[in-house]
Amino acid sequence: MNIITVEPFNFIGIAITTSNEDYNKLSQDMQGLWNRFMSENIIDKLPGMLGNELYCIYTDYEGDHTKPYSAILGCKVENLESIPDGLVGKSFAGGKYIKEVAKGNIFEGVVYNTWKNIWDMDISRAYTADFEVYGAKAQNPQNAEIEILVAIK
Repeated sequence: MNIITVEPFNFIGIAITTSNEDYNKLSQDMQGLWNRFMSENIIDKLPGMLGNELYCIYTDYEGDHTKPYSAILGCKVENLESIPDGLVGKSFAGGKYIKEVAKGNIFEGVVYNTWKNIWDMDISRAYTADFEVYGAKAQNPQNAEIEILVAIK
């Protein structure tokens, strides 16, 4: 288990509310979020992007990981002064995180399976903001590496 410190950052993207209760609904919700992000070229609408990584952030938890939460897909940005219509902007405080890496085929559920392992871990989660980072090593979906960061107390 790798514990790291994440610095505060600003973020803009598109959001949905979902939960982990029903895998099929979760899968549909997340595919819809990704499809919208790609088909509407959301990345081209983000002002003041910092870096090329895509982030999927899980926040606004209504309880633990079994309860509804917000999933926001987007990028880190310089500031939240100009949030385009239809997008959401958030500022995250950072803090202590456990870092896991999902390795394998994205289309075969490697990210979800890594989350299932995280849900089974005996860790003191903060449920503030957890996120996945899709960087250079995630470019090949059949052999991807996605960082998963989980906020801890």
